[in-house]
Amino acid sequence: MTARNIVLVLPDPPLPFGNAAGRWFYALLRGLTERGHRVTTFAVCRSAFDRNATDEMYRGGDYDLRLYTYPTRTALTRKVESLWRPYGYVFGPDLKRDLQARLAEGYDVLHLEQLWTGWIGWAHARQALLNIHYLFELDLAAAPLRSPKDAVLRVATRLAERRLLRHYPTISTLTPRLTTRIAQIAPRATVHTVPLGLDLHNYPFGADGAVHERPIVGLIGSFDWYPTRSAGDRLITRLWPEIRRRVPDARLLLVGRDARSAMARHLPMRSVEVYENVPDILPYFAATDVMLYTPASGSGMKVKVLEAFALGVPVVTTGEGVEGIPAADGVHAGVAEDDAGLIERTVRLLTDPSHYRAVRREARRLVEAHCAPTRSIDLVEACYDTVGGRAP
Repeated sequence: MTARNIVLVLPDPPLPFGNAAGRWFYALLRGLTERGHRVTTFAVCRSAFDRNATDEMYRGGDYDLRLYTYPTRTALTRKVESLWRPYGYVFGPDLKRDLQARLAEGYDVLHLEQLWTGWIGWAHARQALLNIHYLFELDLAAAPLRSPKDAVLRVATRLAERRLLRHYPTISTLTPRLTTRIAQIAPRATVHTVPLGLDLHNYPFGADGAVHERPIVGLIGSFDWYPTRSAGDRLITRLWPEIRRRVPDARLLLVGRDARSAMARHLPMRSVEVYENVPDILPYFAATDVMLYTPASGSGMKVKVLEAFALGVPVVTTGEGVEGIPAADGVHAGVAEDDAGLIERTVRLLTDPSHYRAVRREARRLVEAHCAPTRSIDLVEACYDTVGGRAP
């Protein structure tokens, strides 16, 4: 493979345990650099903590990594920008200026991660690869409208999503479902499928796993995003009462961004513990025996499901929960759509030790094979081969 001059734009820092997408960004940046590509990375950090952690991790390495913080905007400015260019306010004038100066020096590929980076790569679409992690039109299909303002923003977001997709001639996605849908929206684009890569060195796996004496069912994710919030609602109102009746000692763990505020109307509730905005998610995975994730809608690969597979936490979910992952029901996970099927699979994992151990092993093997960073980087390099071949 010929070494390329790559400019990489990330909406979050490439941290192995930061934002969910940061897991992939970490594997992507390291993989491209190790293969000899010259990579200049522009990354936005949500906080000073993220910026300091990223700077410390990559200091002294062979990386040209440039970090930026979220720009300060007035509420009115953000509202106006959100209508014209949703989420474009994430990228400040300093990042835009430095990016344009770097592109003027010459490059082979402008690699843009996630949809909204497309705004700052707009003028360079022909030489760009735009990687899509999910689609708003799919994720919010079942989400209720909370206000007239919400309705206006949703229409603006959907129109902007289509505008960006139709502007870029080379696009990659994480799953075949996303590839098919984007090919329908942007029929002139070349659309590739590149599964998310996960560096498994950061995910210890013990071959001998067992359910806690008091079994723990967990839901770990970002509750400020509708798919996870809807999964929490279904779990508490429709699934948990019957699981608790059949496994009386079981406890429920809800963990993640805005978990308490998102689930406030259900709380307090006996046997349910909630941990919001925690600094490190791994201890909560270690405390969980089965992860039960049932989103009403949600496109793309689910990082928390992959992490559960990697750490040996069996997962019970719907087909959307394992989108882009070739997981077989009863082998790698429990997969069902109806409440009875989800409850039955959860109870079996909690009460059948041999089945529990088998699912743990097979799930880990699956993620090792399907989400190996080397495989994902191979596919990214194949995408680079097609960049510049078609006009927007």
